[in-house]
Amino acid sequence: MDSSLLTVSASISSARAAASSASRARPATHALVAFIDEHKGRFGGVEPICRVLTDHDCKIAPSTYYAHHKRQATPAARTLRDTELKILIQKAHDADYRVYGARKIWRHLNRQGRDVARCTVERLMRDDLGITGAVRGKKVITTICDPSAPRAPDLGDRDFVAGAPNRCCVADFTHVATFSGVVDTFSRRIVDWSALAVDTPLQRT
Repeated sequence: MDSSLLTVSASISSARAAASSASRARPATHALVAFIDEHKGRFGGVEPICRVLTDHDCKIAPSTYYAHHKRQATPAARTLRDTELKILIQKAHDADYRVYGARKIWRHLNRQGRDVARCTVERLMRDDLGITGAVRGKKVITTICDPSAPRAPDLGDRDFVAGAPNRCCVADFTHVATFSGVVDTFSRRIVDWSALAVDTPLQRT
């Protein structure tokens, strides 16, 4: 091996060590292509560098290198279509005060003669544009935690199975929408309840 390729080999060894420290078995293709682009003018072109990379467990064929550049120069049909759709999706989203979700934007595009799948609109909105529609309704927050408040002791040791009635009863004091109070963990029946919104003693069944 001549001195120029030895230099490349040393450079690859250092890059390989860095990749190993980052827990990567092999650098990504785009990283290898960038490495070849950086050194091919000094060390005899693409093929010699690919051979040295392969010897250092960074396998890349010359055909892979050229195919990568071809894809960059000529994007795939899906990439071109996605680029066009993203412009239309963003335009529709902005025009409707940013409240339209994927379903309405999908219908809007199809009404305009754009034959596009709903899952495509969802993918582009989620992964590429990072936009969502407005969600109706109010988010229910049942508990606002106070980190400084004392914690009640866990008397049941998070064991919600009882061997007999009236041995262990539990209740959810944070949010009981039906006002159902205490549940016997043996029978799974409601044994106490409160029907008022004020603090009153629970009633025994």
